[in-house]
Amino acid sequence: MAEQADHEYPRPDFRRSGLTWTSLNGPWDFIFDDEDVGLIQRWQQTGLPAQVTANATAQARDQSEAEQITQKIAAGTQNLLQGNLFKHHAETKTYEKRKITVPFVYQIEASGINERDAHEVLWYERTISDLRGTEDSRIVLRFGAVDYETTVWIDGQRVDGNQGGHVPFDIDLTEAMDSASGSGSQSGPRSVRLTVRVLDSTYDLTQPRGKQYWGAEPESIFYTPSSGIWQNVWLEAVPLTRIADSSNGTVLRSNDIEKGELDATIAVLGRRSGQSLRVEIEASFHGISVSKETKPLPREVDTVSFPLSMRLSEEQYQSLSDEVKKSCPMTDSSAWHNGIALWSPDHPSLYTITLRLYPTDPQSQALDEVTLRTGMRSLSWTHGNSTFTLNNRPLFQKLCLDQGYWPRTGMTPPSSSALRTDIQLAQAMGFNGCRKHQKLEDPLFLHYANELGYLVWSEMGNAYAFSSTYTSRFDDEWARAVKRDINHPCIIAWTPVNESWGYGDLKNDKRQRDHIRSLVLRTKVLDPTRPVNDNCGWEHIYDDLTTFHDYADADGLSKTCGTMDGVLGLKADRELFCLPIVDAEGRTVDHGVKHREGAPVICTEMGGVNIKTGEGRDWGYTTASGPKDLLKRIEGMVMGVVEGGICSGFVYTQLADIEQETNGVYDFERKEKLEAGKVKEIFTRAERRYFELLEKRGQE
Repeated sequence: MAEQADHEYPRPDFRRSGLTWTSLNGPWDFIFDDEDVGLIQRWQQTGLPAQVTANATAQARDQSEAEQITQKIAAGTQNLLQGNLFKHHAETKTYEKRKITVPFVYQIEASGINERDAHEVLWYERTISDLRGTEDSRIVLRFGAVDYETTVWIDGQRVDGNQGGHVPFDIDLTEAMDSASGSGSQSGPRSVRLTVRVLDSTYDLTQPRGKQYWGAEPESIFYTPSSGIWQNVWLEAVPLTRIADSSNGTVLRSNDIEKGELDATIAVLGRRSGQSLRVEIEASFHGISVSKETKPLPREVDTVSFPLSMRLSEEQYQSLSDEVKKSCPMTDSSAWHNGIALWSPDHPSLYTITLRLYPTDPQSQALDEVTLRTGMRSLSWTHGNSTFTLNNRPLFQKLCLDQGYWPRTGMTPPSSSALRTDIQLAQAMGFNGCRKHQKLEDPLFLHYANELGYLVWSEMGNAYAFSSTYTSRFDDEWARAVKRDINHPCIIAWTPVNESWGYGDLKNDKRQRDHIRSLVLRTKVLDPTRPVNDNCGWEHIYDDLTTFHDYADADGLSKTCGTMDGVLGLKADRELFCLPIVDAEGRTVDHGVKHREGAPVICTEMGGVNIKTGEGRDWGYTTASGPKDLLKRIEGMVMGVVEGGICSGFVYTQLADIEQETNGVYDFERKEKLEAGKVKEIFTRAERRYFELLEKRGQE
């Protein structure tokens, strides 16, 4: 990130003791390769050229399919631009090698390039130095995210690659750096040339892309695309034999507040054949050790599981500082449960978990030590009374739609503090969480959400065309997304698909339905502790949650949310739950699914009101005349959702304006459009009304 300090490690949610690392954010050599000649000319071996010539293109690509998809999805938003296509260039063009500021993409200002033309093949290059201090350590190159296909070379030697634009990947450079000729003195670290080639299709609609647009100008609900490196890049020296992160198998299940135990599975990487090891896990709370367990690592597998007590004794509790005891008194049942410190928006209590890896010799020093944090909290969506519970208490979710875009930096936050600021701004407005929409946010956001008690519905960018290529791509990337974030207590729901994007015929196509089912079931295998919002908005094929989207005004929302018939009615001319598919001979090909009696009902998109300015192509689903009118509309819509006594929450669109979509409660620069305290008062009143109606329903 632009303002990231050298000491600020990108993954504080998994921090190694004695950390040795260096950020690779900053200037890199960069060049476009429109004719894809770099591999043929072996740029990875010779270094990036000073310039490259691209011949004239014959014509713009056929985007008729993309235009049809845009028309279908964007219906009811704004009039679309005519002929909004990337133009072909009629003359030969020469592209110079220049500097780009990583991790900002070439399409935005902060990169130093700021060009919006379509370029699908990108090359990056810089020198790196060896960080290793011991012979038995490894040097790993870490990418937070690169969109979309990446190949990496060291001094011309290919080391690895990756496909997937939203998820992290690591590349072990050890052997490549050892065999590279490099440069440097005997007394100093050896330097080598790091070359990265990225392929990011402008037009491939089977590629998961979220809100990144395939047109020349952003419009409607679609925004400037983000090609290439867009999250942090860094080098890290790690032990040969080490503790794995969640992407590689270390999972902390913190949902069992009745037993008061953390269900921990610890994975180990780099174990030599036959190597005997033991793993230690320790839980502490505000500096007070709570429990510690040690187990040998089984010979046949590289994982070991622990039930670890998280319950504080009276003596341990009394050892806490007066400040902690004052903020979370044991007498507060919303903060403690039988000696377990609970995580919630009101009391975001976090335990520190320390993992240590040792040889079996009890006198040996640790081979590796890692620190994580977790919060104990239980979730339930199956009580049968339409409630979504957190720590055995009904939860009213006041969420904002947060799409994670910033002026001048696009999908990349301008600084690490910007992620914390967005959470604090949302909380100032009265939101207790967000639905992160069509974006797998930087993991630092989740780290802050854990600390600040901010609920998160996690979601990844969808594709827009269904095929075998799409399903293969999305299966892999979605599973990696869940694994990356599985240990964050702030996440309370997973959303693999939004509004049937990529699934254009769920009404008739069993294969499309089966794929969404497979995503749900795979998610539940990875994580049975959270609900899966299978297809947010409509055309559900699974019944964990009943979620729907409705951008009507207050009267329309009151009518829809006043009865179950209204909730279960057509949404955007689609069934809320998929009906059975019957073939020409009357046979049931697919049984569909119905609303599960007692399932939580949540309006997961509503609002979207902008303030009339008369400038440019700014738009909202509806338009207010000014701040007072906007506040009145928000009050009417939110109370309209609640008064029916059916919905247990809402997602308001949206936190902040993005480019032409100006329906945030903050503008693009994060300035208030209306007084935050007044919005918070409305949300508090809606929450109070929800619990009044819930109590009344319980008395009937």
